[in-house]
Amino acid sequence: MNRIFLAFTFLLTLVLTDRSLAMQKQANILILIHSDEGGTYEIAKEVAKGIENNGNTKAIIKRVKFIDNPKLNHIPVANVSELSSYDGIAFGSPVYFGNISTAMSEFFAQTTTLWSKHELEGMPAMVFMSAGSGAGRELAMQSFMNMLAVHGMVLVPNGIRGNEKLDKSIPQGNTVLGTTSLTSLKNVARPSDGERLLASEQGKYFSKVALALKGTFGKKSVKTPEVATKDINQILKEKHITLPKVPAPAGNYLPYVRSGNLVFINQYALKDGKLINPGKIGVEVTEEQVKEATRITMLNIIAVLSDAVDGDLNKVKKCVQLVGIFNASEQFSDHAKLMNAASDLTVEIFGDQGKHARATLGASSIPGNSSVEIQAIFEIE
Repeated sequence: MNRIFLAFTFLLTLVLTDRSLAMQKQANILILIHSDEGGTYEIAKEVAKGIENNGNTKAIIKRVKFIDNPKLNHIPVANVSELSSYDGIAFGSPVYFGNISTAMSEFFAQTTTLWSKHELEGMPAMVFMSAGSGAGRELAMQSFMNMLAVHGMVLVPNGIRGNEKLDKSIPQGNTVLGTTSLTSLKNVARPSDGERLLASEQGKYFSKVALALKGTFGKKSVKTPEVATKDINQILKEKHITLPKVPAPAGNYLPYVRSGNLVFINQYALKDGKLINPGKIGVEVTEEQVKEATRITMLNIIAVLSDAVDGDLNKVKKCVQLVGIFNASEQFSDHAKLMNAASDLTVEIFGDQGKHARATLGASSIPGNSSVEIQAIFEIE
């Protein structure tokens, strides 16, 4: 009886130990994409299915840039600093003239610090692409892998995995480097069933490599900023905040100036070309009217800022400083209370990245008899 009990205890220990080791071997894999029309995203979903097939790996799909496409707006935008926190990265991009997309290239240009600190060395990486007619796809994938090699990442090509299951009667996006989808070919749904199969098989194989290499390279834990998990344009929609049309300059100057990574902006309370609630506080306008004008002025600043980052407000790293100037008498002293309308809006949109240094002051007059003027400095990528 004691022998049976000991044997049972030994087997139970083995099972529990094996389960514990399996749990320790769970891996998180980032699928980082740029997708204009959704073709690359369709392949990414198949890659994710393959990655999660064994139950020990989790796939997280993110994109490098916000593109206003209803089919893609639910996908969060990644932050460069989070890349080194994963156990592997699957990269996906459209083919642009034999190369990766401009958005993907711009994202890679921000990884210099990761490269200098060796933060991606030893991490497994794979590549997949949507290739239009197919022209230049292998050249693009080789270029893609060259950049990953500079980071010292472990490149995981697909080889001829899954080719025997393809329908050879139609063109397919199979390459030895990774899956592609020939998105512009007619009369065949794309990605084709075969391309979806290849993407899934590639994901399955990549997850095995990522699990095998887990723990063999340095990986840091990164708390992803709010803007990296939820893009700013989506926040604007949820909060029903509409950015106005950028006011045209009234003289020989620019709406903004960029110097290095800093953007400098000045704006008044203009709306549709007209000043909102102009006049001196307590004489021609009330404090509540000036608060409204202050919020409108800040919206104008954010609209100009959006132009400065080509419509991608996720590139805003920090609101550095706001300066509020109010059309007020010498006796007025509640400038800070009025300026809160601008500060609160900035933090509402950008979260912690919107918290800033601030100055408020009064002026005996402001051009056009505006009740407020705001100067802003932002740091962008």
